[in-house]
Amino acid sequence: MLTAPTKNHDDETPVALTGLAVEVREVRFRYGDREALTGVGFLVEHGQIFGLLGPNGGGKTTLFRLMATLLPMQSGEVRLLGCDVASQAQAVRRRIGVTFQSPSVDGKLTVAENLRHQAHLYGLFGREAAGRIDELVSQLGLADRVRQTVGSLSGGLKRRVEIAKSLLHRPGLLLLDEPSTGLDPGARHDLWAYLTRLRDERGVTILVTTHLMDEAERCDRLGILDRGRLVALGTPDELRLSVGGDCLTIQSGDPGGLAEQIASRFGVTPARIGDSLRIEREAGHELLRDLVAAFPAEITAVSLAKPTLEDVFIARTGHRFWDAEAGGKL
Repeated sequence: MLTAPTKNHDDETPVALTGLAVEVREVRFRYGDREALTGVGFLVEHGQIFGLLGPNGGGKTTLFRLMATLLPMQSGEVRLLGCDVASQAQAVRRRIGVTFQSPSVDGKLTVAENLRHQAHLYGLFGREAAGRIDELVSQLGLADRVRQTVGSLSGGLKRRVEIAKSLLHRPGLLLLDEPSTGLDPGARHDLWAYLTRLRDERGVTILVTTHLMDEAERCDRLGILDRGRLVALGTPDELRLSVGGDCLTIQSGDPGGLAEQIASRFGVTPARIGDSLRIEREAGHELLRDLVAAFPAEITAVSLAKPTLEDVFIARTGHRFWDAEAGGKL
């Protein structure tokens, strides 16, 4: 979808919006000697929900902060709604909505007061501000809570107030950093139902960072980050199909010895993932039967499943998702 050229108030030159909502090209970022992002690049079309999936330390937070103009660009290019984040930061900030993982609402103020003060920051006053607040609290199921202090609300309702704040100026792109943090399953379901409506009914492009597989499944497209590298890109179905066949996971007291025996007898080389062995195979149930019959004493447990996003992560990185936790946010 092409949008009309708009004015860039950073340098007063026209900003021609492209058919892409997000353009990330060869982005690199370092914290001292530590490289947090290594040549990351992807494109997001208008009206998509795009997910950045990865463990803590994978680079999601660094990339999010770059897109939100909170960190300076070091190398590469990021364009949001046609605006370059390095040279047109103010124009970017006017066009995007941002919801951070850490709360940004004032718990001592009411829902209405939080939203009214946010509206003022965007130059919205009087009837215009009141109209937009009424519209959002209605859409987000907050109409009966506007006079309550935010501190008295549940985690799910607080997150709705956060999202309402980020939408007051009607941005074309919404950035959400780990939006389900602290929410129970019911609140997470409601949140994603609203994000889907926001995409379908208002055409808002949404970019979400997450470490939750079920949340990633709800995205139109995904980029998987691990240790600063983009290791996979595509729809959830495309990524699962890229693994191919069935996934066998085998537990053994001697995984190394069992791997050698399987390779010798069946001509299949299992991947060693921690203390487990993993085999990708068409008609995996047949191999499972043969393995159990051949090595009943060596195999302590075995499972067979269709590929998941976790399997995609393992196939692209050689280690399990939770093994990649680095103990800090990158």
